[in-house]
Amino acid sequence: MRKFKEVEFGMIPEDWDVKKIIDLKSAEKSAIAMGPFGSNIKAENFVAVGVPVIRGTNFNFDKYIGGEFVFLNDAKADELRGSNCREGDLVFTHRGTIGQVAIIPKGKFSRYVISQSGMKLTVDCEKVNNEFLFYFFKSKAGQYQLLKNEAQVGVPSISNPLTTLKELEVPLPPLFEQLQIVSILNSLDDKIDLLQRQNKILEQLAETLFRQWFVEKAEERWGTLKVKDVCTIISKGTTPTTLGKTFTDSGINFIKAESLTDDGGFLIEKFSHIDEETDEILKRSRISFQDILITIAGTIGRIAYVTQDILPANTNQAIAFMRVKKDLIHPYFIYCLFNTKEIRKDFEGRVVHAVQPNLSLGEIGDIEFRMPSPKILKVGMERILTLFEKKEMNINQIKSLIQLRDTILPKLVRGELRIQNND
Repeated sequence: MRKFKEVEFGMIPEDWDVKKIIDLKSAEKSAIAMGPFGSNIKAENFVAVGVPVIRGTNFNFDKYIGGEFVFLNDAKADELRGSNCREGDLVFTHRGTIGQVAIIPKGKFSRYVISQSGMKLTVDCEKVNNEFLFYFFKSKAGQYQLLKNEAQVGVPSISNPLTTLKELEVPLPPLFEQLQIVSILNSLDDKIDLLQRQNKILEQLAETLFRQWFVEKAEERWGTLKVKDVCTIISKGTTPTTLGKTFTDSGINFIKAESLTDDGGFLIEKFSHIDEETDEILKRSRISFQDILITIAGTIGRIAYVTQDILPANTNQAIAFMRVKKDLIHPYFIYCLFNTKEIRKDFEGRVVHAVQPNLSLGEIGDIEFRMPSPKILKVGMERILTLFEKKEMNINQIKSLIQLRDTILPKLVRGELRIQNND
């Protein structure tokens, strides 16, 4: 029978070590470093092409840093050399949305600069595998380690972030066992990534078909309707805290603007949760299957189609939801419509640029489009829906793979589930 020992973050195999991050970092200078002070990167420093800056939004991916970047020129990046990151480095957020962790991918950019809200770690690859550490910090035990020094006042932050990172204790199985653990988790992540990339292609094909059928071939004799003419509801949510309610660790999904991706999906890990009592109070902002969501404050124009797997769910005031009259038109028609460049341009003219940019429900309802004849609508949408049906099948498979990965991940990184046979 295998023996276990108790450490700060739980039970691990007796033959595993426990090490501090400072003992596992690379010997190179600035192996552990924070981003520069905010005054060292100003808006006027940004250029069209150059060295990408890693900000909070670039963590909104499963494993690797990605998304849209702002850039610095080489001279400015050299000036901030201590905050430079390269492929294989781990990066963390210590301010704002804290506890996020990601890896710098291979083959994208030769270097990056971590922003003021982040910190970086270059590991000694002869002691620890960077991906093993990544997976540990994604686990509940790793999140506990990262967040145990969370500041309790003001903007969410980690107290003394560099010192905290250096002193964090992590499990350290033999290197060959780390690689085995990583291999299993990577195989699941690779399958998830493949399905996600397939879905992006399916989405692009659907958008192309929609444009061919309903934009490029639009006829003068088609009637003009407004979005409000084909919806039973155009509304938005409310934040529970405005009612004296708090979020919970589990329960009914509560979707915020950051829960929507730029490519029409959801970031499940960005969902908050509310209890049934709060959901009942906020019942007017419950969302339903096939609702179309759009972000209307801050980052405007992210679109999502509500599938069964995220329900039951509620949403806040930064998201509008449209409930389409399905006897008139399929919800995916409105979803595709809102992703066309013409409607995107229409958004820009309707946005109110106040302290925080916002798009009103009235403006959304007044957006006009050409309504095709029933025959053209039926034939065109049948072809488009075939693509979305495949996408939804992939979404269900992705969900199952994520559940499997998230179930075995904590068991692997703490040695509860061992790969090699030591008996």
